[in-house]
Amino acid sequence: MVELYTWETPNGRKVSIMLEECGLPYTVHPVDLGKGEQHAPEFLALNPNNRIPVIVDSDGPGGGPITLFESGAILIYLAGKTGKFLPRSTRGKYKALEWLMFQMGGVGPMFGQLHVFLKMADPVPYALDRYSKERYRLYGVLDRRLGEAKYLAGEYSIADIATYPWIARHTFHKTDLTLYPNVKRWFDAISARPAVVRGMSVPSL
Repeated sequence: MVELYTWETPNGRKVSIMLEECGLPYTVHPVDLGKGEQHAPEFLALNPNNRIPVIVDSDGPGGGPITLFESGAILIYLAGKTGKFLPRSTRGKYKALEWLMFQMGGVGPMFGQLHVFLKMADPVPYALDRYSKERYRLYGVLDRRLGEAKYLAGEYSIADIATYPWIARHTFHKTDLTLYPNVKRWFDAISARPAVVRGMSVPSL
């Protein structure tokens, strides 16, 4: 059984989607970020960085429990545990990891910062301009890639699972997906996957 500590954010939903796609049984422990529950001592014991998501797998490597934080690391772990959603070929595996790192280092941080400044009543003009331009650049990179491949790594993988919840917030960062037809085609296909629909509803409040 996997214990999932999460909240209704893109990073949290990466993991709930992966668990649903893999068919692994899991229990959800909501961590209300608005109430500061990520700073509670009991959560700090699970993740010294005070961030969701975290998993505790009672059946970890060697049969003992393992605790993991950082959504990308969790996706790689679950792919290794189940043999799913990470290409078996060496070339395919590294392509998937390449696009996973693109999400972790680019899409997530840049879109997240843009969300912050768009919510501000009096945003810093330089910051809003910087993150708005970077949003368009990143969408362009994704659209070009998805114009040459059905999915980011060629086949559906943890790279898509990691990126999808951030694109699902396109209205948050005021992006018209019709301007990026390849991204929209990809987004619509993933949105139709039953496991994704279930994973996106976690935690159920």
